Amino acid sequence: MLQTLQDKFYQNFIKDDHWKYIADGLKVTLQVTFFAVIIGIVLGFLVAIIRSTYDKTGKLKILNVICKVYLTVIRGTPVVVQLLIIYFGIFASVDISKVLVAIMAFGLNSGAYVAEIFRSGIMSIDNGQFEAGRSLGFNYVQTMIHIIMPQAFKNVLPALGNEFIVLLKETSVSGYIALQDLTKGGDIIRSRTYDAMFPLVAVALVYLVMVMIFTKLVNILERRLRNSDH
Repeated sequence: MLQTLQDKFYQNFIKDDHWKYIADGLKVTLQVTFFAVIIGIVLGFLVAIIRSTYDKTGKLKILNVICKVYLTVIRGTPVVVQLLIIYFGIFASVDISKVLVAIMAFGLNSGAYVAEIFRSGIMSIDNGQFEAGRSLGFNYVQTMIHIIMPQAFKNVLPALGNEFIVLLKETSVSGYIALQDLTKGGDIIRSRTYDAMFPLVAVALVYLVMVMIFTKLVNILERRLRNSDH
C-alpha cells in the first residue's frame, strides 16, 4: 500500500514537474485574493460610510440609493455569475488579463459584504459617542475617524476576518474563465494523470493551511486590540 501511495505521489506531482501547476496556481490565487481584499475594503468602507451617514443624518440620499442598488444586485446573485458577466459580457471584446478580471469581480463582490459588516459596526456604536465627539469640538467626519471607526473596527473584526476567508475560498471558481488558479492547477494534473484523488486532496490541503494561517493572524490581531483596551 505504501508503495502504491509513493507511485501515485510520483505520478501526480513529481513526474513532468506536475507540482508546478499547484505552485503557479497558488501564486495566482494569492494575487487575486490580495488585491480583491484591498478593493473590497476600500469599496466596502466607502459604501458603509455613505449608508451610515444617511441613516444618521439623512444626507447623501442619491448616493445611498446607488449603494443600495449595488448591494442588492451583488448580494443577490452568485459570484460565479458575476465573474462570467464581467469577463464574457463587459470585457468580451477587450484584450484584458484574466487575473485583472478576477480581481475586479471578487473585489466588487467582497465590497458588498464588507460594506454591510462595516455599517453594522458603525450602527452598533451608541449615539452618545457622537454627542461626545461634538462636545469635544469634532465635526461629523472627525468624530467618525477618531471615535466611531476605531470602536467599530474592533466590533466587526471577527466578521471581517471570516469574510476574507470566504473570499479566499471563493476564488476557486476562477477556472470558469480559464484562469489557472490553485483549483485549476489541480484539475490540470487530474486531466493528465487520470487520478482525481491526489491532486484535488492536495489542493484542499493547501486551502486548509492558508485558512488556518489567516485565522491565526486574525486571532492574534483580535487579542492585541483587546489588550489595547486595558
